[in-house]
Amino acid sequence: MRRGVVSFSVVSVFSCFTFYLFPFSLTESPQAQQAPAPKTYDLLLKGGHVIDARNRISEVRDVAIKDGKIAAVAANLNAADALKTVEVPGLYVTPGLVDIHAHTYTGTGERGSYAGDNSVYPDGFTFRVGVTTVADAGCAGWRNFEDFKQRIIDRSKTRILAFINIVGNGMRGGKFEQDLTDMEAAPTAEMAKRFPGLIVGVKTAHYQGPEWTPVEHAVEAGTMANIPVMVDFGTGRPERPVAELVTKKLRPGDIYTHVYSGLRGELDPSGHVNPGLIEGRKRGVIFDVGHGGGSFLWRVAVPAIKEGFLPDSISTDLHIGSMNAGMKDMLNVMDKFLAMGLSLDDVVAKSTWNPAREIKQDGLGHLSVGAVADVVVLRVETGRFGLTDMNGARMDSTQRLMCELTVKDGKVVYDLNGISRPEWRTLPPDYGPAGDGHWDALNPARGTTPGTQRGRGGAQPAAGPARR
Repeated sequence: MRRGVVSFSVVSVFSCFTFYLFPFSLTESPQAQQAPAPKTYDLLLKGGHVIDARNRISEVRDVAIKDGKIAAVAANLNAADALKTVEVPGLYVTPGLVDIHAHTYTGTGERGSYAGDNSVYPDGFTFRVGVTTVADAGCAGWRNFEDFKQRIIDRSKTRILAFINIVGNGMRGGKFEQDLTDMEAAPTAEMAKRFPGLIVGVKTAHYQGPEWTPVEHAVEAGTMANIPVMVDFGTGRPERPVAELVTKKLRPGDIYTHVYSGLRGELDPSGHVNPGLIEGRKRGVIFDVGHGGGSFLWRVAVPAIKEGFLPDSISTDLHIGSMNAGMKDMLNVMDKFLAMGLSLDDVVAKSTWNPAREIKQDGLGHLSVGAVADVVVLRVETGRFGLTDMNGARMDSTQRLMCELTVKDGKVVYDLNGISRPEWRTLPPDYGPAGDGHWDALNPARGTTPGTQRGRGGAQPAAGPARR
């Protein structure tokens, strides 16, 4: 008996020792120990109607994403090749929307200032309406741009580009924006050249005087830095008519925003489009919407559209005075042009590829293979809707756009109805974050985000000794 007991103990100790060193069964097949083969795609959007102006696509296609880039746009891609497939039949798949007129330099605590309280933190206003990129329209000048970059640009999930204000102090209102001595071309251009691809243009705005100085110095800075100028023409003055601005002062590729405001003679006294705007377009000047809280009227836009004077780009002029007024968000502005008779294809082009080209960001606004994977899934809802202009006048509409899904840099950042998510009853009783960090920026499980062991719950602890 003693000998048998001793023999059993030795076997038991050996078995424990073996399991500690080799935790897998010795009879387990090599194939069972191998990790799953990597998928061809991280994310596949399947069965949607793709609208891509650059590539002249408007038809049902699948869109595949890998490593943050567009991997394929084609019919009938194999769902088995994707880590995650989202079925989107009946919906529209477009590039991420590019809003080139927004105000996002906030957090400074300065009252009444677009370098302060008048601006908004972008992330609360962008992804939920399909916007993946905004261009801040001149909130900062060369004196405070680096603070704007550190405070907002570097900390936002939204991709923020910027027009730098010709006013060194930026869009701080009152005495700052009327100070001709602070409108210096050289330091403005120097700052722009320090941040190429981030500073995408020069802005002049809100000037009330009769001088051309703000425009002339902005154009000078834009020429030095090889970037376009965006003009909010401020107070209408007979000494500087809008026709002269767009036919003589601006260069081809420069941008006139607030084109349907009616505040600066965009229509002539007979109610037709100012002939100067038509000549300006022939010269290559760009005309942008810039709706805002005070820069869009039906009585200007409708006759202009009927005459064929369409905008080159659609933008919001998002700030605290516009976000809850006639302008709600980017999709709301797009809805207005659908209501005025533009096709969905045209409206999408003016909200994606057109603005990207205007600010020389050819890597954005399209779904070419190899391009950054900013993608939006939109739904066209039908019903009875109302759309209002800056004075509260309503136009009735029968359709509106809703954002179902937003993907930025290849990862889901907004999902209105959970179309990328598993039904909860299909998950284990104690389920945790269900996404994979290869495609999911909202609920990635621990350790699934490429290049890091950080998941939704924070950094993984370093591996320690096995428990005995």
